[in-house]
Amino acid sequence: MWHHIQTITDNYRGDLPLTHFLKGYFKQHPILGSRDRRILSAMAYSWYRVHKGLVHAALPYREGMLACLTICDAVTPGMERMLQGVALPDVATIYQPHALYAGRNPLSAGISQTEWLGSMCAQPMLFVRIRTHDYVRKALAILLDHGIEGTAKGNCIALPNGAPIEKLLPADSYVVQDASSQATGRWLDAQPGQSWWDCCSGAGGKSLLLADQCPNVQLTVSDTRRSILHNLEARFKLYGHRLPTMVVADATDAYEIKEVAGGKQYDRILCDVPCTGSGTWARTPEQMYFFDPATVADFAARQQAILKNVSRYLAPGGKLFYITCSVFAQENEEVAQSCHLKVTDSQLINGTAHRADSMYIAVLQHG
Repeated sequence: MWHHIQTITDNYRGDLPLTHFLKGYFKQHPILGSRDRRILSAMAYSWYRVHKGLVHAALPYREGMLACLTICDAVTPGMERMLQGVALPDVATIYQPHALYAGRNPLSAGISQTEWLGSMCAQPMLFVRIRTHDYVRKALAILLDHGIEGTAKGNCIALPNGAPIEKLLPADSYVVQDASSQATGRWLDAQPGQSWWDCCSGAGGKSLLLADQCPNVQLTVSDTRRSILHNLEARFKLYGHRLPTMVVADATDAYEIKEVAGGKQYDRILCDVPCTGSGTWARTPEQMYFFDPATVADFAARQQAILKNVSRYLAPGGKLFYITCSVFAQENEEVAQSCHLKVTDSQLINGTAHRADSMYIAVLQHG
């Protein structure tokens, strides 16, 4: 097992998600059973969560791995034999969380570096949005009958990761969506008949949230990827919503955006932009481990271009919702304030206290 985990950490370079790399490795080594795969996965994730915070350069590999597992509280009974004889170093003296991230990018107001880096030690919880409030109690009862204890806040249920909800709840009764992403719905003041444009829709998480809140808006969605729009279309059909107008377009390209909008103006624009994803790195710690802090400026430039292009099509009296899943001020406040529109409200939705992602939202309107 030690050979396998060291081979994994020696060869993984972050060029694809860690979960995909591990699946490929396990496929190449079918001798590894399910228990072995769980142990190796726990070790790999713990390594990429906190290894950069171990400041003792001469620490032997096995002791370093045990330190990572201990910091992440990931030592399981199945590891006892493997870890026998490995000495646990004094974690208090060798682990410095501030060393996890090499960049000096300031964070948005509303989250501290201690909170953000501290959240990297554990996988965030699985969150689902129950689509109708009346079904929340029933959903909790069904899950509890199968030994899965969930905690509800409104329509949001927090669950242990890996809970087989797809086998227990009707597919059209819930949406897998992080708690902080769900929280952005508090700002979406949709009214029937309004024209909405989700200009970086992805698979439609925010659009589905909007459609559940107010099904009778006139919705246009756009994204650079035709395949992701097919995914969005399938999800809208699953949940019984009227399909939006779907357009393949790059929001950084002013000409393409003009083709989408034509001469139209929108009452509301959702602008959930591509970003570093730093507010979600606890789910994918390998992204922080291999991240180049210099690229934050590149993301910010792209975000400014998107905001500039789409803000031209906001109707008088309308609202533009600028959203990221980043904690960096350079991608959040600084981009929002660079726009010719006025920021009338903003918040860093700090999910660290309840093991959720962190997101930023700003509401922009004509001055």
